[in-house]
Amino acid sequence: MFKTNNSLKVVILCGGAGTRLKEETDFRPKPLVEVGTRPILWHIMKIFSHFGFNDFILCLGHKGHMIKEYFMNYVIRNNDFTINLDKPGEIKFHGDHNEGHWKITLVDTGLNTMTGGRIKRVQRYVDTDPFLVTYGDGVADVDILKLLEYHKKQNTIATVTGVQPLSQFGIIEMEREGKAMGFKEKPKLDSWVNGGFFVFQNKFFDYLTDDSVLEQEPLKKLASEKQLAIYPHQGFWQCMDTFKDVEGLNQLWQEKRAEWKVWKE
Repeated sequence: MFKTNNSLKVVILCGGAGTRLKEETDFRPKPLVEVGTRPILWHIMKIFSHFGFNDFILCLGHKGHMIKEYFMNYVIRNNDFTINLDKPGEIKFHGDHNEGHWKITLVDTGLNTMTGGRIKRVQRYVDTDPFLVTYGDGVADVDILKLLEYHKKQNTIATVTGVQPLSQFGIIEMEREGKAMGFKEKPKLDSWVNGGFFVFQNKFFDYLTDDSVLEQEPLKKLASEKQLAIYPHQGFWQCMDTFKDVEGLNQLWQEKRAEWKVWKE
């Protein structure tokens, strides 16, 4: 297998308003919406950490201060501790959490900045080539090391993970004469869509401006130049776009069927 530098930066887009999930995002940013007892952002970071990537850059926007506060208070949130109220600076923590090796750079990339612009605005913090990027609302059992190996073999500036999501509706199979042959309950679609989990060479920053939309001009230009590879992922993938998605991910977690949980506690 291609041996990669596990110090590669992982950029996570955390700034969107999540307007289709207003039941949650009126009160907190989408990356902090919980699956189980942890934010979906934590689940995403655990996926990368499992493969040895622990240096994160979070592109903040909508309610970004809440994400800052979450990580500022992470040790207190995740440990028992003893505090002497006469000396509040003296805190004794009991036990430890499993994320002590994470390094997290939190960057305010603007309230209404588009996805490409957010990546452009963290360029000064990206000192590895290539670097990894994904969305702060999608989980998958993508093998990051195989993704990187594939990217290197393709020899392109960018690689995007292609996924085949489940159909929103059940499918009826119909004979030519008009009679039903059977039903398929929400099968996988034949088409491939952008599932996040990108690999970019540093040269990709040349394709970005402060107001660019990642999924439009930058990726389209790369595709026209044959510089965009598609890594076909046929395993689990799910984004958190609606409240129904939140309920579905939580059900999978509670039933211990969370296929994106590639890490061991």
